[in-house]
Amino acid sequence: MPTRTRAPRRRRNLAPVAFVAPFLLLFLLTFAVPIGYAVHQSVMDVEYTGPLGLGGSRTVFVGLSNYSHALSDDAFLRSIGRVLLFAVVQVPVMVALAAGLALLLDSASARGVRFFRAAYFLPYGVPGVIASILWGFLYVPGVSPLVDGMRHLGVSVDLLGGNTVLWSIANIVIWEFAGYNVLVLVAQLRTIPAELYEAARIDGASAWTTVRYVKLPLLRPALVLTTVFTIIGTLQLFAEPLVLRPVSSSIDTAYTPNLSAYNEAFTNDNYHLAAAEAVLLALAAFVLSFGFLRLINKRGGDA
Repeated sequence: MPTRTRAPRRRRNLAPVAFVAPFLLLFLLTFAVPIGYAVHQSVMDVEYTGPLGLGGSRTVFVGLSNYSHALSDDAFLRSIGRVLLFAVVQVPVMVALAAGLALLLDSASARGVRFFRAAYFLPYGVPGVIASILWGFLYVPGVSPLVDGMRHLGVSVDLLGGNTVLWSIANIVIWEFAGYNVLVLVAQLRTIPAELYEAARIDGASAWTTVRYVKLPLLRPALVLTTVFTIIGTLQLFAEPLVLRPVSSSIDTAYTPNLSAYNEAFTNDNYHLAAAEAVLLALAAFVLSFGFLRLINKRGGDA
């Protein structure tokens, strides 16, 4: 009897492991192992021996030397500052726009909700490279109907100039991802019980009062989620400046941290410095996203 009961109990204990194992395997292969390898690469470097370095090469441990090199590079530091400035403007605009559109789609007087929901989401289905090429044509003078139209109105603006190209990139990013955030927020709004709206209506609450005191507080988890996603995505800015670089002299090889790491790896053949820059970018994303979550949780606790 003890032997019979022990086998089913062992199978029950292994069942949760069997369900979790595929996720753990994918997590290790696609997340933990690449990060570990990048950290390993970032503390190594290639050392050449012999006259003029012709005696061969070997990989040696250099500690934090690559990190020190990256943080002392003015171009890399400027790219970090540029992306942080981009995030300060783009993240609130993205989240506010997505929230506004989601609330409009959820309003009782909304018409054509399915059409607009699909229309908002459609740009997200366009790859970032293709979206950047499409908008690049709309930014190039002599080709762009937007630039020509503004010129006819007496407005002369270089959308690819040094003072404007960052915000032209922001426009592309918002066009690409606002629809995705709208769907996340709309899904959260759909979970709000109809009884709460009915109670607010009976109490005489206006549409704006219902939005402010019913919808927005219950929309908070989705707003936090989309804000964290937007912060992380903003720091990873890469495809848009890479595609626009041939048509804008204001975008250099270190315009963003991701572009700098790409250039170091595939142009300068310095994979170890590129790995250090990538790790620094990952740490920045971790600090900012978790710092935001901590701030939000602290405010929620105070409230």
